[in-house]
Amino acid sequence: MEMKMGMRLGMSQRLVMTPRLQQALKLLQMPTLELQQVLKQEILQNPLLEEVDDIIDAPEEEEEKEKEKEEAASSDDKEEWDDFYDTAWNSGGNAEVEEREDFVERVPVAKQTFSDYLSSQLRLSTEDEMILEIGRYIIGSLDDSGYLTTSVEDIARTFGVEESLVEDALRLIQTFDPPGVGARELRESLLIQLRMKDLEDSLASTIVRDYFDEFKQKKYLDLSKKLKISLKEVQAQASVIGSLNPKPGLDIFAESPHYVIPDLVVERVGEKFVIFLNDRNVPRLRISQSYKDELQKDSGISTETRDFIQGRLKNAKWLIQTIEQRRRTMIKVMQSIVEEQKEFFEKGTVALKPLTLQQVASKIDMHESTVSRVTTNKYVQTPKGVFELKFFFSSSLGTQSGDEVSAKSAKVSIQAIIAGENTKKPLSDQKIADILEESGLIIARRTVAKYREQLGILPARHRKEY
Repeated sequence: MEMKMGMRLGMSQRLVMTPRLQQALKLLQMPTLELQQVLKQEILQNPLLEEVDDIIDAPEEEEEKEKEKEEAASSDDKEEWDDFYDTAWNSGGNAEVEEREDFVERVPVAKQTFSDYLSSQLRLSTEDEMILEIGRYIIGSLDDSGYLTTSVEDIARTFGVEESLVEDALRLIQTFDPPGVGARELRESLLIQLRMKDLEDSLASTIVRDYFDEFKQKKYLDLSKKLKISLKEVQAQASVIGSLNPKPGLDIFAESPHYVIPDLVVERVGEKFVIFLNDRNVPRLRISQSYKDELQKDSGISTETRDFIQGRLKNAKWLIQTIEQRRRTMIKVMQSIVEEQKEFFEKGTVALKPLTLQQVASKIDMHESTVSRVTTNKYVQTPKGVFELKFFFSSSLGTQSGDEVSAKSAKVSIQAIIAGENTKKPLSDQKIADILEESGLIIARRTVAKYREQLGILPARHRKEY
C-alpha cells in the first residue's frame, strides 16, 4: 500500500470558544466582590472607560440611555451568552438615587501563631538554656492539633542528651495552655486535661487510663461490670470525658471566620418577594465622552491613534454590555428559584422542594451550564438567612400522594424526630423510616442511615442514655 503526503481542502463546523466568550463566562461566574476588583482594574487599563460618580446623569444623556436600554431589552428574551452585539448600554444598576458606599479594605491584624503562644509560656517557665532549646524544638514538632509528631528518642539523639531531660522538657510543655497540648496520643492528652482539672484520681481518669478501648467502642455494659458501677454512672463519666478537647491545638490555631458578602438580596414586600442585586459597590461604567468626541472630529490625529481609540471603544462597549447582561441573567435565575421555592421563603428548610439546574434553565430558556455558572460561589440574603445559591438545588424523594419533597427537607425531618426521641429508647433507622412513611414520605432505611451520618448523628445504640 503506497503512502504519500498531500493537502486537501475541506469544510467543517465546530464550536469555537472565543477569547471574548471565555471572558464573558468568567465575568458571569465571578462573585460580586471579585467583579468589583476586576472592573476597577479595567478602568485603569482602558482610557475610554470611566466610572460614573452619580447614577443620575444629564437629562439629554438619560434619554439616550433609556432608548438604548429599551432597544436592548426587546432583543434579550432569548439571548444566549455566546450572542454578543457591538452596541452597548450603561450598566447603571438600580434606578434609585443613593450614595454608593466604597468598601474599605480591611488590613488583617497580625495574629500570634500557635508556636509563638507556646514559646512565650516556655520563656516564662524556665531559665535552663538546654530545657529552653529542647522545648523550642518540641514546640516546633507539634502538629496543628497540638500533638507531638517526633519521638522522645529522636529528640534526645538530636541534642545528644539523656531521654530523661527531653521528658522533663515535654512534661513542662504539657502544663501549658491549652490543656492537653504536647501529648503523643489522644489518651495522653485526655489524661493531661483531667489532671489539670484536678481529676487525676477520678473514675474518668481510670476509664481513660485502663479501659480506653472499651470506652471508644461505647461498651458501657462491659465497663459497668469491670468497674462494678451502674450504667448510669458509666454514662455520667463518659459525659465528663466527652467534655474534653481531643484537638487542643485547634483552639489557638483555628482559622479566622470566612465572611460572605451576598450577591443577591430577596426581601418580602407585602405578599411578594422582591429581588435585587447587591452590586451598589460595583463600579458603574460609561464611555468617556471626550474620546468619543475626538473620534467624531476631523482633527489631525494619526491613523495609529485613531485605531487605538476605536479598539478600546469597542472593548469598552462590549464590557459594559456583558456586565449588564450578567445582571439580567442573575436576576432571571434568582427569580426562577424564588418562584419554585416560594414555600421555603415562607416556612423554611422543611418546605424546600426538589429542584435541578435543568428545571431552572428550561424555565428561563437558557443553557444548564449558564445556570450552573450563575449559582457557583454566589450567595443570597433572604428573610430566612444567607444561603449559597446551590443550597436551593437538591434531589427528590417520593411521597404517597405522588408529590416529591427535597432531600434537605427529609434531613430536617430526621433531625427533628431524633431530637424529640426518648433518649432511653432511641429510635432505630428503620423506626425513623416508618415514622416518615406514616407522614407520607417514602424513604428506605439505608437512606435514613445515610442522611443521619451526613448530619453527624450517631446510631441508636450510641445515642442511648441510662
